[in-house]
Amino acid sequence: MEAKIKAIHFDISEKLVNFINKKIDKLARRFDAVTEASVTLKVVKPETAMNKEAGVKLSVPPADDLFAFKTADTFEEAVDLCLDALERQLEKNKNC
Repeated sequence: MEAKIKAIHFDISEKLVNFINKKIDKLARRFDAVTEASVTLKVVKPETAMNKEAGVKLSVPPADDLFAFKTADTFEEAVDLCLDALERQLEKNKNC
């Protein structure tokens, strides 16, 4: 499954796109219920440390969509933090 990736106010590198798709694929293989992933990346002004924001939304029918939003030094770290939070949400959903 390929994620829909939206970069707000900057051009995203191919390396970052590949990183995100790889991470989303790994999560989707582990949890079959995930049908769609949407990732939003944004650089917060002013340019300081901890200015990269990532939001990840997963569609998991028939349940509600799951969402995580994190800020970090790099987009890779922010996406990793989001996916860790979403993994915990998916585990909780699976047990219900």
